[in-house]
Amino acid sequence: MKKGDKLFVRVDYKISEGKTSSKDFNDHIEYLSGVASERYFVGGGFSNKPGGMMIFKAKDIKEAKEIVDKDPMIKRKLYRYELFEWDLAIVSGKMEI
Repeated sequence: MKKGDKLFVRVDYKISEGKTSSKDFNDHIEYLSGVASERYFVGGGFSNKPGGMMIFKAKDIKEAKEIVDKDPMIKRKLYRYELFEWDLAIVSGKMEI
């Protein structure tokens, strides 16, 4: 990653009426693991609130929205999201995962 790269940020919010099963979660993780194998991707759930966030690379907002909308948790209307286009301005030389 370098300054000037365009990334996309998806913030997820749990829809209170939606009941999530282990199959929903496993399908979500399987889908996002496939996405992560093809591009820069980091993601995870929040510890203090239902929901999560992911940051990923896509060629444009249209491709980013297509990726997001195919997630089983979104398709099944268990979560809603906000999608942001993010211009990378600062990159740390020391990143550990």
